[in-house]
Amino acid sequence: QVQVVESGGGLVQAGGSLRLSCAASGSISSINAIEWYHQGPGKERSLVAKITKNGDITQADSVKGRFTISRDNAKNTVYLQMSSLKPEDTGVYYCAADYTHITDTVVVGRKWGQGTLVTVSS
Repeated sequence: QVQVVESGGGLVQAGGSLRLSCAASGSISSINAIEWYHQGPGKERSLVAKITKNGDITQADSVKGRFTISRDNAKNTVYLQMSSLKPEDTGVYYCAADYTHITDTVVVGRKWGQGTLVTVSS
């Protein structure tokens, strides 16, 4: 069984900063990639940033220069440092971990976290 837990959300004023954490644990041989998604009020979920096990990073244009994704492989944890926050960054941030688990078979899966709410006031 795999667990993914996000933390770090909260209320912040526009221009402020928050750091979100995504910790994956359980039956995991390796984390292939971790992605952060944003779902604003009444909107669809969209990719914010992704980091692979090789360190390759993908970011949405809307957050380049403001958000930084990083990882601690030893802890199977990925961080999303969010700076210069805007009201439109408000919403629930979800983390998704793409993983492989090897026993007598190879399981490749994706596990979503429950989300963490970020509210940016103007």
